Amino acid sequence: MKVVLYIILGIVLVVIGFFIWFFIFFLQVPELNIPKNSSEKEKIALIDNWLEKLHSERKFNGGILITKDGKPTLKKTYGYTNLKKTERLNNNSSFRLASISKQFTASGIMLLKEKELIDYDDLVSKYISSFPYKNVTIRNLLNQTSGIPDSYSDLAEKAKDEIGTLTNEKAIKLIIENKPLANFEPNDKYEYSNTNYIILARIIEVVSSQSFENFMKDNIFIPLEMNNTRVWNLISEEKTFKGKTDGFEDLAGEIREIKPTFIDGVAGDGGVFSSLTDFLIWDKFWYENKLISNDNLKEAFKKPTLNNGEKSNYGFGWVIINEDVVMHNGAWLAANTYFVRNTKKKTSFVLLDNSSNLFFDKIIGSIKCRVGKAPALYMPIAE
Repeated sequence: MKVVLYIILGIVLVVIGFFIWFFIFFLQVPELNIPKNSSEKEKIALIDNWLEKLHSERKFNGGILITKDGKPTLKKTYGYTNLKKTERLNNNSSFRLASISKQFTASGIMLLKEKELIDYDDLVSKYISSFPYKNVTIRNLLNQTSGIPDSYSDLAEKAKDEIGTLTNEKAIKLIIENKPLANFEPNDKYEYSNTNYIILARIIEVVSSQSFENFMKDNIFIPLEMNNTRVWNLISEEKTFKGKTDGFEDLAGEIREIKPTFIDGVAGDGGVFSSLTDFLIWDKFWYENKLISNDNLKEAFKKPTLNNGEKSNYGFGWVIINEDVVMHNGAWLAANTYFVRNTKKKTSFVLLDNSSNLFFDKIIGSIKCRVGKAPALYMPIAE
């Protein structure tokens, strides 16, 4: 009996030891030490060296972009495009953006508004017949105030054997057929929902008579010369493309590939790939561009007024921190992404990783905390 108790005690101690090691030691990142009197150039060099160290410790595999007045002060990648380490990352490598894709979807909707093909306050049912949420507008979808439950993936899972690879059209059909109960009346409150942005992508397809992928390519990415940016998923004609990064998990010495599943035929909530080089263009796009008027661009950064008179903080694919700072992040299929802009200081900060990085938020926090309020670097972080 004592032997059994000793064995159980030993197992318990091993488990406790593992958790202590994992949370106290493994999940920590080296301190980013930047003296207060460091020059801008010195700060950049210290951040660069720190990220190199993190990569050598297998705690970062991605890229960083810091800009001031539209020009990069740091634009660099660290690591590889896939777990096989057959190709090194570079500034033109295309990372999966996950939910940062939402602002690209919003730009497609804004372009349709610019062309007077839709209005933000149109009912969604105007474009999608039999749509079960009668009072929901396009603006509600953009602002995440629709009340539509984020149920598309659960519905797809239940119908997995019948639907094959999920698409935007199939996802909307599932919603129409199942009619999940709304969580609240439109514009009663904010509730983040990937389903809202899949519906927006489907509206783009219906109005343009193009796939979401081709619409974005023809009307946004090619005109802006964003050569490393595209929508890609399991229904794309190309099985892969030049410069594409693949997701992998690197955890405690074990590495495995993270592959898309049957759900990854949808886009709008995600599905966009882009590079550090193209983020320079994308940052400038939101100040002024040749596709969308300045008045229309401003709509993306307005805090919506809810039915109770309070303000929400989600614009058109942007979390609005204050009148000067907007951001979005994302995580899907090993991708971790972060993009923040300070329009008053004309700065931006992009961090991308394709290695299912458990340290990602700590890296962002360290950069933010250690650089202080230096004009080219300081960016608040949204929780």
